[in-house]
Amino acid sequence: MSFYPICAEYGAMPLAEKFAAVTAEDVKRAINAESPDADDFLAMISPAAVPFIEEMAQKASKLTVQYFGKTIQMFTPLYLSNYCTNRCIYCGFNTKNNIKRDHLEPHQVEEEAKAIAATGMKQLLILTGDARAKASPEYLQSCVKILSKYFPSVSIEIYAMDVEEYADLIKVGVDGMTMFQETYNEELYPTLHPAGPKKDFRYRLDAPERSCKAGMRVVNIGALLGLDDWRKDSLLTGLHAAYLQRKYPNVDIAVSLPRMRPHAGSFQPASIASDRDMVQNMLALRIFLPRLGITVSTRENPEFREQILPLGVTKMSAGVSTEVGGHTQKGEKVGQFEISDGRSAEEMCAALKKHGYQPVFKDWQCLDEHYGESV
Repeated sequence: MSFYPICAEYGAMPLAEKFAAVTAEDVKRAINAESPDADDFLAMISPAAVPFIEEMAQKASKLTVQYFGKTIQMFTPLYLSNYCTNRCIYCGFNTKNNIKRDHLEPHQVEEEAKAIAATGMKQLLILTGDARAKASPEYLQSCVKILSKYFPSVSIEIYAMDVEEYADLIKVGVDGMTMFQETYNEELYPTLHPAGPKKDFRYRLDAPERSCKAGMRVVNIGALLGLDDWRKDSLLTGLHAAYLQRKYPNVDIAVSLPRMRPHAGSFQPASIASDRDMVQNMLALRIFLPRLGITVSTRENPEFREQILPLGVTKMSAGVSTEVGGHTQKGEKVGQFEISDGRSAEEMCAALKKHGYQPVFKDWQCLDEHYGESV
C-alpha cells in the first residue's frame, strides 16, 4: 500500500475546475461536518471559502485548544552538512551553486550540541544535504549518539531512506522525521529536480510511510508553497497526512507550512501564497484533521507568527541558523535559505507567554541509558 495511487488519482483530476465549482453552501457544510472528508477539505481551501475565514478560525481555535491546549512545542535545527548531489533549482544547497561547503566533525557536533542545549532547547532537528558520501547513515548514527546526550528528542530532515536505515537511526536515538515532498505535482517535479537522487518522485513520496513502518514516533510532511499552485499542493498534503493518520494511528503525524524564501540561486516562486492563503490553509487543516500537529518555522516573520498563534499552530522553531555549524562557528557561510524571525529561544518564549501560551521544551522521553525513566 502507498499514498501514490491517491496522489496520481488527484493529479489526473481537473483540480482548478473542482476548486472553482465549490459553492458557499459546500463550504458551510464542510465547516460544520462532524467528520470532514476529502471533499470537505477541498471546499475549505477553495476560493469560495475566503468569506468564511473568520468562521473557520473560530472552529479551528476551539479544536486546537481541545486537542493541544494553549501550548507551543519549541525546537531548533542543526545543520550538519551542506554537501549535496541534487540540483533542486529552488535550494541554496544545489550542487551547482558556488557556495562554501561545510561538514561537521564529531567534536564540532558536540560543540554545537552544548551551545544549543545551553539555551534550554530539548527538541533538535538535524539536517543535511543529499550526499551519502559525506553524510552517510553511519555518520548520522554517530552524530545522533552524541546529540542524544543533550537532547531527549532528535529528529531528522535528510535524504529519503529505506525502512532498515530508518530503523537503525531509531535504535540510536532518532524519534522523528521530516520529509517535504516539495510539490505533489508529478509532472512538474522533474523540472524542479533535474538531477540527483531526489529526482525519484515516488521514492521520496513513500519515505514518510517507510519511516512509520520502521517505528518512528513523529512523522512530519509538507509541500514548499510557491513551487506550484498552493491550493493543489495543500490539498495533497492534507490527504497525505490523513492517509498516514488512518494507516498508522500510533504515529504522531504533523504538517509543516513552509513558504519560499530567498536563497543562493535565481529561482523565483511560481505561485505566491499570501498571508491570507497561509491562514486559510492552516484553518482547513485543523478542521479536517483535529489531531494534526502543525509547524510554522522562522521562514515567517515575528508579527505573522504571533498573529496565527490561536489558529492551529502547535510547534515553532527559535534560535535558528540555517548554516552548517551556525551556532558556534564564525566566518563566511551560506545558509539553505534566509530566515525571517531571528529571535532567540528566550525571546520566543517571552513572546509566547505574552500571548498566554506555554512554551514546551520537552513532552516526551524514551527509556535509555542517558535519561532513565520515561516521562
